[in-house]
This record gives sequence, structure tokens and C-alpha cells, in this order.
Amino acid sequence: MIDRVDTAIFVRTYFVQCMQCGYCKDSCCQYGSDIDGENVTRVEAHAAELERYTGVPRERWWTGVWNDDAEFPGGRQTRTAVEGGACVFRSRAGRGCMLHSFADSRGLDYHELKPMVASLFPVTFDGGLLHPSNEIVDRSLQCIDDGPSLYKGVRSEIDWYFGSALVAELDALEALTTATASATTGESAKAAAVGPTSSPSPLVRPASLGNPRGLASEPRSK
Repeated sequence: MIDRVDTAIFVRTYFVQCMQCGYCKDSCCQYGSDIDGENVTRVEAHAAELERYTGVPRERWWTGVWNDDAEFPGGRQTRTAVEGGACVFRSRAGRGCMLHSFADSRGLDYHELKPMVASLFPVTFDGGLLHPSNEIVDRSLQCIDDGPSLYKGVRSEIDWYFGSALVAELDALEALTTATASATTGESAKAAAVGPTSSPSPLVRPASLGNPRGLASEPRSK
């Protein structure tokens, strides 16, 4: 249940066009990603094809450590494994996520296979709070401060996972936040507006993730 938002997602910025970036070498993929149990099942339904496509056997895909987490579909999550300093699903031959490119190559919606947390990055959620990912807060993301806001960058993903009602409320909060920031002058005021201690704004219409909107229990074609 998302019931609060850190307004820093409306102010902080990053380079959205990931595949056009020529300097980061997919550094945001170095830690792997949380993935819910239902997503794991959908990925494993394509195991034979994915093994051929990625060159990584299925036994090396996950950490094998599971945690109960009610915020994820199915109520539990694990992580993609990391090998050689990057997620096992990061392309070594090219760029980007091989789950994403595999889905595209098979005419599947990439949301079926790509972890939700990866699709939402660099926005994330926990404890009901929608907020910037750690790499934004600690400024370790190489493409920070170059482009539109975090929210604008992943607005369509938030819409896909949480629905248009949440996006409508976030749009209104974004307008209010940016108007307030524009009316405030001085670098210290700007820093306060985007700092990690920003006070979360409560949402009038909390949004549940549940089973992601439009996501079938089995992989489906477009």
C-alpha cells in the first residue's frame, strides 16, 4: 500500500534515456534487483529459451534467499544473483537488461519478466512510502542531475503498476511541489527542497500494488 510520497521524486533529476547513455556502462545494474515470487515463476516458465538467450543457466539466476514481504505480489521476494560485479541478467555482449530485451524479442510485455523494482528505478517504495532509490540519496548514480525529474522518468511505470488514480494524485502533488520550489529563491532553499530529509506528503487515495494491473498469472503475448 502506497500512502505517502517523498516529494524529492518531483525535484531530483537524472538522465532518463538509459540506453543512450555512453558513460555509465549500466552501473545501476551492479547490485542485482529484488524480484517477487510470482515474477520468478513467470521468468522460469521461459527457462529453456532464456538459458539459450542469456548464456546463464537457471541455477545461477537467483540468490536463493527468500524473504516474506507483504508489499510484493505473492508476499515474498528474493534477488537476482550478481556475478562479475553485475546482475546476471545484465547483457555482457551489449547493453541493458536481458530479461527486457528477451521479452521484446518474443513479443512479450517486458513487465512480465523484468523485476518491478528495476522498472521503477530510480524510484522505489517501502513501508508505504514512494521515494528516491538509495543511489539518488547517496548520489552514487552516475547520471544524477542530468535530465527530467525522477517522477517524470518513471511516471508510465508507476501508472502500469499502481494505476491511473495514483498517477493523477501524484501529478497534482508534482504541480504543487514544483510551484512551491519555483517561488522559493536561494541555493539553501533549493537544497532543502530536494534533500533526503524531505517530509513525506500523505496521499488522499492510497494505492495498493497487489497483483500488478494487467499482469496475468502466466506469461502472455501482446
